[in-house]
Amino acid sequence: MSFRRDNITKPIFSWARGVLPAMSDTEREALEAGDVWWDADLFTGNPDWTKLLKVPPARLTDEEQAFLNGPVDELCAMLDEWKIFWEWRDLPPDVWHFVKREKFFGMIIPKEFGGLGFSPYAHSEVVRKISTRSIAAAVTVMVPNSLGPGELLMRFGTKEQQERWLPRLADGRDIPCFGLTSPEAGSDAASMIDTGIICKGNFEGREVTGLRLNWHKRYITLGPVATLLGLAFKAYDPDHLVGQQEELGITVALIPTNLPGVEIGHRHLPSMQVFQNGPNRGRDVFIPLDYVIGGKERLGQGWKMLMTALAAGRGISLPSLSAAGAAYAARTTGAYARIREQFGISISKFEGVEEPLARIVATAYQLDAARRLTCAALNAGVHPAVISGIMKLHATERMRTAVDDAMDIHGGKAVIDGPQNYIGNLHRAVPVGITVEGANILTRNLIVFGQGAIRAHPYLLDEMNALADTDRERGLTAFDTAFWKHVGHSFRTLFRAFGQSWTFGAFAMAPDAGDATPFYRQLSRYSAAFALCADMALLTLGGALKRKEMLSARFGDILSELYLLSAALKRWQDEGRQKEDFAALEWCMATGFKTIENRLAEILANLPNRFVAGFLKLVVQPFGARVLGPSDRVVHQCAGIVLEPSAARERLTPDLAHVDDDSGFARLERAFKLVASTDAIAKRMRAAHIRDWKDAIAKGVITQAEGEQLAAAHEAVTKVIEVDDFAPEALSPIYKKSGDVHQFFQELGEQRAAS
Repeated sequence: MSFRRDNITKPIFSWARGVLPAMSDTEREALEAGDVWWDADLFTGNPDWTKLLKVPPARLTDEEQAFLNGPVDELCAMLDEWKIFWEWRDLPPDVWHFVKREKFFGMIIPKEFGGLGFSPYAHSEVVRKISTRSIAAAVTVMVPNSLGPGELLMRFGTKEQQERWLPRLADGRDIPCFGLTSPEAGSDAASMIDTGIICKGNFEGREVTGLRLNWHKRYITLGPVATLLGLAFKAYDPDHLVGQQEELGITVALIPTNLPGVEIGHRHLPSMQVFQNGPNRGRDVFIPLDYVIGGKERLGQGWKMLMTALAAGRGISLPSLSAAGAAYAARTTGAYARIREQFGISISKFEGVEEPLARIVATAYQLDAARRLTCAALNAGVHPAVISGIMKLHATERMRTAVDDAMDIHGGKAVIDGPQNYIGNLHRAVPVGITVEGANILTRNLIVFGQGAIRAHPYLLDEMNALADTDRERGLTAFDTAFWKHVGHSFRTLFRAFGQSWTFGAFAMAPDAGDATPFYRQLSRYSAAFALCADMALLTLGGALKRKEMLSARFGDILSELYLLSAALKRWQDEGRQKEDFAALEWCMATGFKTIENRLAEILANLPNRFVAGFLKLVVQPFGARVLGPSDRVVHQCAGIVLEPSAARERLTPDLAHVDDDSGFARLERAFKLVASTDAIAKRMRAAHIRDWKDAIAKGVITQAEGEQLAAAHEAVTKVIEVDDFAPEALSPIYKKSGDVHQFFQELGEQRAAS
């Protein structure tokens, strides 16, 4: 062993130390934050499917279910999205009072501190349901339970801090927000210029050691109404009051917004969404050191704390909202396509409509599968950093596609705004989800694979830590162990990828999963191909791969697909292999396999080392990219899931917020049920070539009762197809004085003529 280390490994070790790019403290802290989970199995090239299938599905407790059926339903009944964003520009006072009283802001806070103590899955389910009724309300509820003071206090706060602040956050006495983004530092939050200088100062009548803070933050959700600001800044100790180091690094602290020097700005209006959001500043704000979350010992540890907390938050809030949006789009668009007729037939019969409708259905199936699987990990105490990035990125991107498809199918119904438009505001809200908690462009190009390649790879992080060890001999020994394990792993992956690619995965490992078994084989095959190509890219490019963003993005796309497809398979298994849902699973698999094969082909076409690229093509893609996507049969069957009342439709779109009022969504649900229940009657009339139900009664084709059913269905459809219109003075103050728009323009014309 020492001969190998000293004569073979040592030259490699010396070379690698010379080419290893320097890693900043923030990069290292981001890498060390959170956990790896199923992503690590996928990176091995030989995933253990038994391990995945044994993960207990996320479930609600009786108490959590009662909260959904009680306070959540009650809250949803109080919400009128049109009035919220058009008239009030805010949640009404009774809603604010209700969410505080019922502890919606304290869902994740333990019961010992006055919170509800709910699981991540319950948090996700609450956000999901509210999202289908009001985006503004959902965001208001999700933020205090995501990245913010509560999460950070629970993980890193001192006992005294927890006892002081958590009860106030739980019952709504304090409304929290978190200030991270600065005008100068958006996605690159580590370059913030907000500062905290350690110094002596007076606080509440006594001299203490503390921090004098100056900051400028923007895009801060709940900022305009917050009473407790969590703040990220860079701490400095020029007078060495706490130690010998002057630059301590990013730190997070609690700032009561009533302190002198805190300036709460006006509101932002993000994409016409009216949840509270705005800028704030601090000018020479003094706080004692015990306002630093975790106390003095946590000075400079803020970035790692934030990344750890974000690993959980990104896996819950936005994926929940996105899964809700996709399910809502599937239910409403399927219903609308079913009841809307053009050229004398339901538009759901047009293949041009079926194709985007199937995409919506399968997206809803896959996103909720991934949401549930991620929540299962979080419920088990795992905080998967890479998977959280995958979830935020792909949940919001796929929601965007689903909502765009819904808009296209609805046509003018979704374009004309008003109280009866049940999808327009969701469409407007999509860019917010794309942008916040890390821009998707950055996440795709730099984070998913850039972080995943190091964290989830079985040996790479160990090798990097060994190379960075200041004790050269200790580092060499550790590197020798990790490196040769890596070599053995690479050769095993090479032979596995070669065999599975040339046999199209026919003999790859897979569980007995009924009709889905072949899908597991293909994922095993693609996992091996991915692991081999990733290893070779890292070997040939080294640290330069970080700068090859398009290559990194393609690798990230493959890793993401492997996770999302795993989640879809897990859902199908957990739900009892429902045959009626199999078309949605098939669509997901065919589309995902197509993406994986295309990304592999793109990687091989652009890998700088052309000899290695040619070798890899021979090994992993000898016949080229062959998967074409879902067949027309699958598209037809997948779209059909939401075109009739069925158990499959309910499984796809469970527990959406539904209030039996006169809203557009409620009208649509009633019309859909009536049209479906009269389908057989309508068919008899079409067979008799009769369009008027009264004529059909007269000719004995249908009964009087059946005719009245048809009339009710027709009336319900007419109410759904209606769109809102407004008096001119209701839309613009210009017309309020004249009261008559025609008179206004006539007078305007006369004035121009006179001039």
